[in-house]
Amino acid sequence: MRRITYWGIADLHSGSGTQRGYWVNEHSDGDRDWGTFEGKVATTGSEVTLEGKFTVSGGTGKFNGISGSGTYKGRMTSPFEVEMTWEGAYQLAAAKAQAR
Repeated sequence: MRRITYWGIADLHSGSGTQRGYWVNEHSDGDRDWGTFEGKVATTGSEVTLEGKFTVSGGTGKFNGISGSGTYKGRMTSPFEVEMTWEGAYQLAAAKAQAR
């Protein structure tokens, strides 16, 4: 099982604004990776859309020393559920060491 937890804040005015926060991915073996995100949020009627950039800033186990970044897009399907697409690239510390 893989689980992502994120927490953040959105600043909305007249249905649109900014959001920023933090996330943690917990992988089935217990290793984790984490980072930050910031972007835009918009509401149209009952639909809420999200779009922005993320940065990978650390991890444990095989993700120790990870770095990376990318973009995300998503929508809130209910007050408690979000569908997200994340695209980007990351590099593990082991790969960085071999490249030297």
